[in-house]
Amino acid sequence: MDLDGVDVWDGRLGWAYGLIANDPAVRAAALVRLADAERNTRDALDRYTRTWRRGYSLRRKVASRNYEEIRKHSLPAALWDRPAGPDIIAWPGLSYALLFLEWEARYPQEWTQHVKAWGTKQGIIRDVAVAHHEETVKTKLADLVEIVVQRPYRCKDREYVRVARAVDGDDLRGRLETAARSDNPWARRHAGYVLWLLDHPEVPNTRHTWQTWLGALRE
Repeated sequence: MDLDGVDVWDGRLGWAYGLIANDPAVRAAALVRLADAERNTRDALDRYTRTWRRGYSLRRKVASRNYEEIRKHSLPAALWDRPAGPDIIAWPGLSYALLFLEWEARYPQEWTQHVKAWGTKQGIIRDVAVAHHEETVKTKLADLVEIVVQRPYRCKDREYVRVARAVDGDDLRGRLETAARSDNPWARRHAGYVLWLLDHPEVPNTRHTWQTWLGALRE
């Protein structure tokens, strides 16, 4: 697993919790910090790229290590190098992967404006969709599913069905049932669809399945 422990991750990225703060001023400060981190990452990448044109192998190694270290201070770049393996629960970066998803879920316009990393979103959702998380993580994942089903569809939101199936239980179903009875038409459809898929785990979550399910509602 990652040699850097949770304390190291917190030292590099603790500021990122400001991205999901309720206070707009705190979020604004975190966005400034993110912009600085992204600029540093781009500069480090530029220096690394220049070493390839000049052909200096020693400088290239130094520039590569420098780039790898600097990008650990930014999102989503810090999340790209999770060690290979099927299990994410022991990864020290898990809380920041969840933070990244929560940022997109709660403040989608800010997320889109500043990072817009759909592939990273998809990859993280797939990685965290496992059944043996501790309860605090399961609750966070249920929170994310609850938020997502109540909004108009965004790119890769369909992946959250994997999460719902992984953390299926009374808590999540209660939230989905409440959303399915709400006055929000998006929530009624999305939550109802996820509940139906939870009751039919053998059914693949595809666009065709979604359209067929919607068609049955109209009959």
